[in-house]
Amino acid sequence: MMKLVSVQVGTPRSVTPTGDGQPWDRTWETAFWKEQVQGPVMLRFLNLEGDRQAAVGIHGGKDQAALCYSADHYPAWRQELDLPEMSGGGFGENFTIAGQDERSVCIGDIYAVGEALIQVSKPRGPCFKIAWRWQREDLLSRVESSGRHGWYVRVLREGLVEAGQHVRLEDRPHPDWTVRAAADAIRFRKRRPELAAQLARLEALAEEDRERLRQTVRRALAG
Repeated sequence: MMKLVSVQVGTPRSVTPTGDGQPWDRTWETAFWKEQVQGPVMLRFLNLEGDRQAAVGIHGGKDQAALCYSADHYPAWRQELDLPEMSGGGFGENFTIAGQDERSVCIGDIYAVGEALIQVSKPRGPCFKIAWRWQREDLLSRVESSGRHGWYVRVLREGLVEAGQHVRLEDRPHPDWTVRAAADAIRFRKRRPELAAQLARLEALAEEDRERLRQTVRRALAG
């Protein structure tokens, strides 16, 4: 059964140098740190109330209104990284969901949660801040290779959501395009331009990803 285990929001903060000489040993701005919300919170077309992004233009917007991550990944991460404190929100997500992961969720899926209706819009493209947040230099590569990266949703209907609510699948227009399959097609688009072309035709996929794929296909055809 799919369930919204926890809801997280955060605002940009300045992270101070650690003094350990690692890549994260500098002042940087991020909203990666998220706090769990107790009680209902309003999900708007652009974000959850109380949630903001540091890198506006890269994060946020209608196709990235909320970031989802599988609650089922956390036991493995806690063991692999020896981080017993890692829990919901640890990967900067807004929604931590049990019963879903990148191999079971598809691009274009429509889900009802609370009063809201959401649609899966794109795989999460993990960035260096994942490694910096947990001060593990290899964490970004491990996220990419494992496929445990998360996914974004757009909001089709605004409404209140709350931890503990069930998540119900309403429609699945593209069952062949799981989040993992889409992430691989985007990541390896230069190697497999034919897959890139197929994925680019999905209107449910975020426009920025569709355009990136189309550019790759154009270059392949020109070459």
